Amino acid sequence: MAERAIVVGAGVGGLSAAITLAADGYDVVVVEAAPTLGGKAGTLVLDGVEVDTGPSVLTMPDVFDELLRLAGTSLADEVALISPDPAFRYVWPDGIAVDLHVSVERTLASVGAALGDDARRQLEAWLTYAGRIWAAAEPRFVRGPAPSPWAMLSPSALTDLLAIDPLRTMEGAVRARVTDPRLRDVLLRYATYAGSDPRRAPATLHCISHVELALGGFGVRGGIGALVAALVRAAERVGVTLRTGSPVRRVLVEEGRAVGVALDEGELRADVVVSNAEVAHLHQALLGRTDVPRPTSTSGWTAIVSARTQERAAHTVLFPADYDQEFVDLFDRARVPVDPTVYVCAQRAAHGRGTWDDGTEPLFVMVNAPPDDGSATDWGALEALVLRRLRSAGLAGDEARVRWRRTPVELGVRFPGSLGALYGPAHDGPLAAMKRAGNRVRGVRGLYVASGSAHPGGGLPLAALSGRAAAAAAREDRR
Repeated sequence: MAERAIVVGAGVGGLSAAITLAADGYDVVVVEAAPTLGGKAGTLVLDGVEVDTGPSVLTMPDVFDELLRLAGTSLADEVALISPDPAFRYVWPDGIAVDLHVSVERTLASVGAALGDDARRQLEAWLTYAGRIWAAAEPRFVRGPAPSPWAMLSPSALTDLLAIDPLRTMEGAVRARVTDPRLRDVLLRYATYAGSDPRRAPATLHCISHVELALGGFGVRGGIGALVAALVRAAERVGVTLRTGSPVRRVLVEEGRAVGVALDEGELRADVVVSNAEVAHLHQALLGRTDVPRPTSTSGWTAIVSARTQERAAHTVLFPADYDQEFVDLFDRARVPVDPTVYVCAQRAAHGRGTWDDGTEPLFVMVNAPPDDGSATDWGALEALVLRRLRSAGLAGDEARVRWRRTPVELGVRFPGSLGALYGPAHDGPLAAMKRAGNRVRGVRGLYVASGSAHPGGGLPLAALSGRAAAAAAREDRR
């Protein structure tokens, strides 16, 4: 008789763990509190048009191809990827704009045309630097098990540690290598992909720029929701049972071992339990522990804006006049930036999403905000400011209106334990990767974590790898 595994939560990490465990011979049941699947990679139907309300770029698609192949299919068989052109457009208040492309050569040419030959040469050298970080970080810090200080004592590990440049901050590395102020803005923004402060986050995180600029950021035909649907089909294909509307009240622990979960309708027993919940929620609500670390990565005010259908870049970033001040506001003053950066995903250009009958299309809009914010923020004023910024940049006209919005407080309610933080703990200091929760829960045998707030981190591919890592830990412990 097959051993049973219970996965708590059907986000990308939970679905990844479920597929991997089922392919490894477990009888897997996924219990999800919400009525829908996908977690933060959510979708919503607004007036007949489906839109994404979470992640908007797919990087490292090979991670999902490897996962789907465990279920006897492939990424190419399940979804169609889109290479939007241009992929990103960065715009400053003085009207200067830079387009970035899936092709590195075209990106370098675009930067040279907009910012000059010095900026082009600096970006080319930067990508070599970021590529070295990725080459060292990927096997050890991304695809490998959760790192520990002891594991870094071997000669090869120490060599990799030097290559990932952990003793400098992201800001320090940028200022040492790049003089163009606008190129600096672009590169510092990658800290926000991990919800972190570039003044404190290790330069190791600059591998993110290599992943997006050199390896490519893609769209998915039909939206990120189509990728989630492919994972659901794969899970069902390998026999996973998916139960929605089933909140878990606690993890059952007997003699130091997880033996199942308690639901409203009774107990569900298992040999292995994997939590796809926020790490803080697992420890506090499901295990009853009190020493729970507070999530510290950024949150965001997000919205779906309908605007006239026109040609747009798939992703547009509207920078403020002083981008450095954004990090002061977010991390030093714990407030929404006074003059925020506005991110826009044109879902038709990025993912081939549909349009409304009135000739408008959905734009996903995001402004970074601190976690658990809301008491002193005038969200109506922020919404009006965002609409003004969209109109002044030519991305929308007077017809634009907000059809859906979500504050950090509402995000925190939707994902208990997160306080609205999008990525769990922020990356702070040279040992940030080793401070993140591992995929095993200390003190409870048979309990594992597959979450963007655990190793290796947040974002679509890393959440999927967290699921794979949790399943691998269960397999290793069973042996």
